[in-house]
Amino acid sequence: MAEPKDVLVYGETIDGKLASITTELLGCARRLADELKEGVSCILLGSKLGEAPQSAIAYGADKVYIAEDQLLAEYQNDSYVAVMEKAIKEISPRVVLLGQTAAGRDLAPRLAFRLGVIAGMDALDLNIDPSTKLLQQTRSVYGGNARATFVSEAYPQITTVRQKAMTPLAPDASRKGEIVPFKAELDVAKIRTKIIQTVKEEVAGIKLEDAQIIVSGGRGIGGPDGFKQLEELAKALKAAVGSSRPPCDNGWVPDTMQVGLTGKIVSPELYFAVGISGSSQHLAGCSGSKTIVAINKDPEANIFKEARFGVVGDWKQVIPALTQKVKELLAS
Repeated sequence: MAEPKDVLVYGETIDGKLASITTELLGCARRLADELKEGVSCILLGSKLGEAPQSAIAYGADKVYIAEDQLLAEYQNDSYVAVMEKAIKEISPRVVLLGQTAAGRDLAPRLAFRLGVIAGMDALDLNIDPSTKLLQQTRSVYGGNARATFVSEAYPQITTVRQKAMTPLAPDASRKGEIVPFKAELDVAKIRTKIIQTVKEEVAGIKLEDAQIIVSGGRGIGGPDGFKQLEELAKALKAAVGSSRPPCDNGWVPDTMQVGLTGKIVSPELYFAVGISGSSQHLAGCSGSKTIVAINKDPEANIFKEARFGVVGDWKQVIPALTQKVKELLAS
């Protein structure tokens, strides 16, 4: 490969639009590239990319490579790894950023193996060492109880970034950039899998990842009936309902509601933690919240160390009173 230069973002799209993780990565890439005094590139793979390439420029990319092929209509590691390997060898980026998503987690280590480098996974923060120009990757270790910084000296430096760990730039429709078609040149014989059916998750109301307010319940809620009261508060606040792991494990709520290290990573403006003790695994999923309000009858609960506001008391008394007050305030 040529001399490594620039930051390359692997962009994900949903129905021809940039996925939120891609806008976050572009914001991070822009910051890193500015420190390096280099550029930001983005590569998009799919069959119908729609307005996504232009959106990538608006969110910070200087150059967008588009690989459109029917064989790339849905993610398959055989086809996507082949195209990404070819692209990286031709583009020769210094840094490659992917989201810590289902696709990114699958793609990054496969790419790293083929390119003979190391893949950093699930980064919470990225910085450039000013003396070496190497990427410093900070990630959570020991179940979220500590953080460690890793550096790879091999190029390209590949890492996945946790969703909601980075902040996207405000889109600028006036930004100018270059859109470059990229030939996938796929060999059908090397694609060993075939997607038979895709089942989309049905989400009622606001998605956890997109919610500005989240009301989450934990083991202390006691059962599925308790979540009905949380849903009433959430409805009044136009919020999403989440959960810590125990209610999901007990079957009180669907696994899709889980917030935490093994669930969804969220960063709302306001996060209510009701009957949640505050394990490191759960806090890893909600610590990016701007304001955490904890409601727990145990004054020693770990969640109070992370919360900005706390109520020590029985949620069965606090939540109905809070819901009523919210309704009164909104009606006035």
